[in-house]
Amino acid sequence: MHARIQTALHQLEATHHIRILYACESGSRAWGFPSPDSDYDVRFLYSHSPDWYLTLDAGPDTLNFPVDNELDLAGWELRKALKLLRGGNAALFEWLQSPVVYR
Repeated sequence: MHARIQTALHQLEATHHIRILYACESGSRAWGFPSPDSDYDVRFLYSHSPDWYLTLDAGPDTLNFPVDNELDLAGWELRKALKLLRGGNAALFEWLQSPVVYR
């Protein structure tokens, strides 16, 4: 599954012209109590090219990519993540403390 996750992350980068800075497992698999039907919940932080940050109209700052019943990917743009971190967002703290890191 690790290779499949890496392939999906590379596809996201190519399709959306982003750079994934950090990717981890979130949820039951991250904390060691998956059930037999648990999917892989990959969460990531990403950045865009400098041009994206220089536009007047902000683009989407989240990406959701449910692959299938086994794999779900979702991420936040770096600026959004930093604002959430400043506000004490619990989900982001969980991501950053995940024992399963893909990137």
